[in-house]
Amino acid sequence: MKVQALTLAALVAFAGQSFAQTTTTPSKETVKADKEQVKKDKEALKAAKKSGDQAAVQAAQDKLNADKAKAKADNKARKDAKAGATTTTPSTGSSN
Repeated sequence: MKVQALTLAALVAFAGQSFAQTTTTPSKETVKADKEQVKKDKEALKAAKKSGDQAAVQAAQDKLNADKAKAKADNKARKDAKAGATTTTPSTGSSN
């Protein structure tokens, strides 16, 4: 009985892991949220610069750069997925 339970648990674990690895395209809302986060990061960077704390400025700059990169990647993935869904190549059935 325990062997069956263990094999079932292992099967579920691997199945869950494979489902977790599938990628989904970012939605329009995700891209919009990324843009909002970048705006907030820019404001935080300005505030950090006003305070004069170099560590805070560096941390804010790093966060801004990371969020910009994420926004760029999400936007590119969304565009690629959209282009891949609309672009089809007709096959002629003959190869020369």
